[in-house]
Amino acid sequence: MSRVVDENSSPGEVQDIEHSGSSIATSPTLGQLLKCVGDVRKEVTGDETPVHQAVEMSGPMITEPRSVPFVLSFSNLTYSVKVRRKLTISNLCGGGKNKGSANPAEPFANENMFSRTKTLLDNISGEARDGEILAVLGASGSGKSTLIDALANRIAKGSLKGTVSLNGEQFESRMLKVISAYVMQDDLLFPMLTVEETLMYAAEFRLPRALSKSKKQLRVQTLIDQLGLRNAANTVIGDEGHRGVSGGERRRVSIGTDIIHDPILLFLDEPTSGLDSTSAYMVVKVLQRIAKSGSIVIMSVHQPSYRILGLLDRLLFLSRGQTVYSGSPANLPLYFSDFGVPMPENENKTEFALDRIRELEATPGGTKSLVEFNKTWQHMKSSRRNTTSYLNSPSPLNNLSLKEAISASISRGKLVSGAVSSDISRASMVPKFANPVWNEIAVLSRRSVTNSRRMPELFGIRVGTVMTTGFILASIFWNLDNTPKGIQERLGFFAFAMSTTFYTCADALPVFLQERYIFMRETAYNAYRRSSYVISHALVVLPTLVFLAALFATLTFWAVGLDGGLSGFLYYFLIMLASFWAGSSFVTFLSGIVPSVMLGYTIVVAILAYFLLFSGFFITRNRIPDYWIWFHYISLIKYPFEAVLQNEFEDPNKCFVRGVQIFDNSPLGAVPDALKVKLLESMSKTLGVPLSATTCLATGADILKQQGVTDLSKWNCLFVTVAWGFLFRILFYFSLLLGSKNKRN
Repeated sequence: MSRVVDENSSPGEVQDIEHSGSSIATSPTLGQLLKCVGDVRKEVTGDETPVHQAVEMSGPMITEPRSVPFVLSFSNLTYSVKVRRKLTISNLCGGGKNKGSANPAEPFANENMFSRTKTLLDNISGEARDGEILAVLGASGSGKSTLIDALANRIAKGSLKGTVSLNGEQFESRMLKVISAYVMQDDLLFPMLTVEETLMYAAEFRLPRALSKSKKQLRVQTLIDQLGLRNAANTVIGDEGHRGVSGGERRRVSIGTDIIHDPILLFLDEPTSGLDSTSAYMVVKVLQRIAKSGSIVIMSVHQPSYRILGLLDRLLFLSRGQTVYSGSPANLPLYFSDFGVPMPENENKTEFALDRIRELEATPGGTKSLVEFNKTWQHMKSSRRNTTSYLNSPSPLNNLSLKEAISASISRGKLVSGAVSSDISRASMVPKFANPVWNEIAVLSRRSVTNSRRMPELFGIRVGTVMTTGFILASIFWNLDNTPKGIQERLGFFAFAMSTTFYTCADALPVFLQERYIFMRETAYNAYRRSSYVISHALVVLPTLVFLAALFATLTFWAVGLDGGLSGFLYYFLIMLASFWAGSSFVTFLSGIVPSVMLGYTIVVAILAYFLLFSGFFITRNRIPDYWIWFHYISLIKYPFEAVLQNEFEDPNKCFVRGVQIFDNSPLGAVPDALKVKLLESMSKTLGVPLSATTCLATGADILKQQGVTDLSKWNCLFVTVAWGFLFRILFYFSLLLGSKNKRN
């Protein structure tokens, strides 16, 4: 006789199964039950501690199941994707039609010349209870991560078939975001924040503002102890260039940032991947403590060790999107024994199961036989439970609505964001965000400044670039005169200076690209609003832009000999600041839509080159072909370029071309001055206009007209440049709104 724990029974319910052919008997005494639980625990973990506490009573066995407020059920989950086919001659000649795969277990269907449908999940069903860890296992490509995404509502509506419910009620996406957390496989953290700071910022995002600062700090300190991170609390996270915490500690910090609000549902995508056995065990041990606190923990794991297996309550094995086993670790030997593949006594259960599954996958029939056997085996277990007398008593789960279960969870200490158990409706009981907008902006700004302040080399490089450019321009265009040649040199200086302000903003491109996945992880479960991030991003960068604009303006204005005095300098500074603002906003917007830094730099350089080409410096507005004139008006460099020209040439009393200077930019510029005077006198007689060596022939207004700068005043150009910056910030917001859904299609 072999005894197994039925994982679908309550903790006090254990069945004795006499395995002789197909005969099954259930008549245990309470002492036998307790001994059975101890035997199973000892087999799995090597200690004598029972899985659950049980109270011994005299007389007939009376089942008193513990009050488990949450059960996550999923039924018939099916998910398919279109896979592009590689075009070959056989496909084009008709060989691409679906004529049946050589391996019937291959999850492909509906093949045509260009694509085929691949089923990633195929009628997956099961359940997970709070206080327990459900581990999803399988080889690479078996559908583990896909199933976790399906349960966590990370697959777009309409793409996933089947139902997912909590306590029998299908919950909306808004509620799931508040009561759950998803820990990605990659550790997405700010590298220059310490462990304690990282968790504290997470607390300020996820815990309601009504909670005092001291209580948030207490929650963080408690979580640090719970995660075993006390010795690393003041160590920075680190990255490739900065030494920080270990891999196991980093993984635990990632988990901590998502459980700071004590979620009811916790999903993890391979939390032990890439860790050594000790670190992996410590991570799962932390997850066990989280589960015991009243959470449902569902994770995918590639191949757990013997010690980790002792911490898991339920296993779900997948093979090519199909369930091949669902049950407790203790039942694995019996399952494979019934299947006809006995498991050796000292064998690691999961390794044995995964090896057998891989062997079946390599056969022509695949794992179809094991999938069908699992259905039969599960049906047999279900029949046994239904015929057992003590399961006929009503379960508290059937009497707890989802609202009541959440209220009970809050009342016993669950820190659901901003939840108020006295609210009547489910929607009001779990508000969408824990904090108001202004509070989110303040916390985001503090975090960004703290992280950037510890990497001063980035700011130093940007300042060095602006200073170097300013010194070079000042030395080349030193103290320009008011001659026709000086005019051309001024135009060249303004064109280069304005384009430089935009090009130096390209270093803002990697900022969001490095933070993108952190942003997606945090906003996926409503840590803060996207609008708060956009506003914070703009506020944080503004002081840097002010400093750079002041630095560049100071280095170049008086050194080049620009006109306007103090008022001219102040306007020159403002237009520089507006240019930096527009350029930074433009690059920030591009960072929200491009997938990589290299592609982003290529696009930025190309577009800014086009903006410079159509700015009006190389070709004036009235000479641009009609079919390209639209590009002139969307050029970001056009408006600051025209603004500084007007600031320089707006004085009507200042003359830039006098007398014989009219010949300077012509082939006659090389003739002697005496001959130029005679030519000027001859022109005066011919035209009937008095012309002398001191006659003013071109003022600033004439130069502006010659350059085609007649549309807007300098202040309007300033406003338009600033408006471009705000427009790109708004577009950046929409790119985040549309491009960071973090869901599969």
